[in-house]
Amino acid sequence: MKVVFFGTPQFAVPTLEKLLNNPDIEVLAVVTQPDKRRERGNKLTPSPVKTLANAHNLPVWQPEKVKKDGETLNQLQQLDADAFVVVAYGQILSKKILNMPKLGCINVHGSILPQYRGAAPIQWCIYNGEKETGITTMLMDVGMDTGDMLLKANTPIGLLENAQVLADKLAVIGADLLLETLLKWERQEITPIPQDDSLANYASLIQKEDYSLDWSKSAIKLHNQIRGFYPNCVTTFRNQPLKITATVPLKRAYIQELPEQLRDKIHNLPDLSTVSTQPGEVVNIAKGIGAIVQTGEGLLWLREVQPTGKRLQSGWDFVNGTRLTIGEVMGNW
Repeated sequence: MKVVFFGTPQFAVPTLEKLLNNPDIEVLAVVTQPDKRRERGNKLTPSPVKTLANAHNLPVWQPEKVKKDGETLNQLQQLDADAFVVVAYGQILSKKILNMPKLGCINVHGSILPQYRGAAPIQWCIYNGEKETGITTMLMDVGMDTGDMLLKANTPIGLLENAQVLADKLAVIGADLLLETLLKWERQEITPIPQDDSLANYASLIQKEDYSLDWSKSAIKLHNQIRGFYPNCVTTFRNQPLKITATVPLKRAYIQELPEQLRDKIHNLPDLSTVSTQPGEVVNIAKGIGAIVQTGEGLLWLREVQPTGKRLQSGWDFVNGTRLTIGEVMGNW
């Protein structure tokens, strides 16, 4: 089967690798986003997909707007591909492009459709406290993730899994599912299933305000926000921004879901159930653990943080480095 691969970030790399390593698949070319300038050195940096494609000497095309780039459109048409595979490419494909390959354009989407259509399904899934997610392969149409579904694969979401960890896991699942989809679709062993639009919701792009922590929220909601929008959620500490990158909600129902090592640490904490202070206030500093903060409902252990201009550090190292004291208050950013 001859395919063209559309993809950009690390999430797409395992799928391209899977295709390149399969003797029944020939990757004709790769379409990816233009190189971007990174903060350090302001140098143009290729996408992870381009880096892999270059390592395999594949043709790589990087149009600013693929649906309006005449040269790329002509090249795609001339390839006469069986299928286009799309994994987190980052641009909308026109009807003209969708109609080019014989078997259609097949997308690997990071949710169980029709739930979480859109640009950030993994992040919003965690933010909303979902216990399970997965991958859906679908036939693309001109809508936003509205095409007929082909195959699905589910996976649980652990209490401590953040968006990066879950994305890495889903990328591997998606690679396997895509290969299975392609081979079965070619053999006409899959019946496409239309999506029920009434069950759909939209996972929009993350905005800067989504990173701001409001301590009047419950501990579990803050925890889900921090891991869902990892590593960018921010509060204030001593009038300076402070990123919170890992937490643990200190409630019995959640503690049972933790690894044994963490459960043992928390088991030795004093009983703080009667503590009632203002949201954001540090109510306890546990040796070897770190700061425990009051929220609008429940307590939150700050397990990992990143002060401005410094590296990530454990909650306990943060306490020691700042000489944090009980009664200090984290502010809303």
